[in-house]
Amino acid sequence: MQLTKNFKLNEFRCKCGKCNMSNEVFSNVKDAANNLQVLRDALKTPIHINSAVRCKHHNKMVNGSLKSQHLLGKAVDIVTKKFSVNQIYDVVIKLREQNKVKFNGIGIYNTFLHLDLRDNKTEWDYKN
Repeated sequence: MQLTKNFKLNEFRCKCGKCNMSNEVFSNVKDAANNLQVLRDALKTPIHINSAVRCKHHNKMVNGSLKSQHLLGKAVDIVTKKFSVNQIYDVVIKLREQNKVKFNGIGIYNTFLHLDLRDNKTEWDYKN
C-alpha cells in the first residue's frame, strides 16, 4: 500500500513479521509517512527506514524503551546514502521551525537519526 509518493506501508511494519497493526497505529504511521515525505522532498534523496513500528515483543528484543514511540507507530529511525546524520538533523530542525514537519522527538545516533511525533519537543544525542 502506497502511503505517500515515496513511502509504502511495508517500510513501516514491525520487523518481527508476526504482529498486526491496529487502526490507531496505522493512523500514526500515515502521519509519520506524510512528515517523512516532506523531509524526503527537502533532501531530494531517498530515505531508508531502519525501524518504524515495533510490537512489544520486538521492542523488548531490541532493548527499546518501555515508552517507545515506535510502539505507537509515531517513530522512525532513518538514514540516507547522501547525507550524514548531522546534515539530516539540520534539515529537520529547519523544517520544524517552518512548521512543515511535526517531528518533536529527535535523537542523534552514530548510524541513524530517530524522529518521532510526540507532543513535546525533546532532543538527545547518543553519538560517541
